[in-house]
This record gives sequence, C-alpha cells and structure tokens, in this order.
Amino acid sequence: MMNSARIILVLSACLLMSTGFSLTAQIKDPEKLVFGVISGNDTLIHCDIEEVRVYPRNARNTHFARYYSRMVQRVKKVYPYAQKANELLREYEPQYYHLTSDREKRKLMQKIEDQLMAEYKDDLKRMSINDGRVLIKLIDRETGKTGYTLIREFRGGFTAAFWQGIARIFKNNLKDEYDPAGEDRIIEDIVNLIEFGYL
Repeated sequence: MMNSARIILVLSACLLMSTGFSLTAQIKDPEKLVFGVISGNDTLIHCDIEEVRVYPRNARNTHFARYYSRMVQRVKKVYPYAQKANELLREYEPQYYHLTSDREKRKLMQKIEDQLMAEYKDDLKRMSINDGRVLIKLIDRETGKTGYTLIREFRGGFTAAFWQGIARIFKNNLKDEYDPAGEDRIIEDIVNLIEFGYL
C-alpha cells in the first residue's frame, strides 16, 4: 500500500513537471520558481538539493576517522584566515587598481602587510605545513584566485616566483587550485558544516 502511494506521488509530480506547473516557494529568493504539488492545505515542493556525504566516525575505520578529525581541526583553524584574505581583497583591490604610480601601490601593500603581521604574525608562526596547504586551498575558494596569482598581481612576478620556490621547499604549491568536487571534497564538506553552524 505504501509503495503504491509513493508511486502515485512520484507520477503526479512528474506529470505536473511535464506540464510546466510551477509554484513560487517561500524561500529567500522569491523570484525563483520551483515545481510543487498542492495536497489539501499543504504544498509539497520538488527541489533539487546538493548531495550530502556522510563519513564514518566509528571504530571500524579508525584511520579515516583520525584523518577526518584532524582535517576538521585544521579547517576550523585556518578558515577564518581565508575569510579575512577575501575581506581584505574586497576592501583593498579597488584602491590598489585605482592608484597610478608603482610607488603608491608599494606603499599600500606595505601598509596592508604591516597590519597583517601585527595582527596575525604569532598565529601564522604556529601553523604547520599541512595547515598552510589547507589555507592555500581555502584562499583560492574564498577569493577565486590562487595564492600565486594574488602575489603576482599585487607584488609582481619575481616576488611570486620567490614565494613559490619557498613553498615548494616545504612541499606546498601556491598554484594549487581548489577542487570542491574532487581532491578537496572533504574540505568543502567541512566548510559547509562550519557555515551551517554544525561545527
């Protein structure tokens, strides 16, 4: 009986979708139309949602559980710095590109660097190489630009190449891009949990 009710509901939803029936849902974006079914006084909305991945936290997979736990701590530690990088980029990028002389640009960059060092120097010293690797990825996620690109744009190609060389010594790469659907899937899931307030 339950299966036939489900089949009827699915077929009804498919029929409504194929005829183009749509309802405005009570969501943040009132202009977005979604498919739905009216059942009595209720409206059942059909909406695609993002995939939710569930990771094991039991004793049967202790290696992964330890890795995941360390990754959660690492992301929680460095994510605020990636957000700060994005905030500073939004604040200073228009000013930087508005300046005409290289001297003024260098002066602005020195001011930003001094401000960051005064505020975060001790925190950055306490970061591990793996923390730095995650931070590089999250900066790309937040700003849409790799660490190498940011340094090249604001400090020049020579400085970017110098810092890339230093990063490579420590087995990091400032040119690493963020891949939320692939290599960085676990980081993306953790960031989403942080943003939703679950972590």
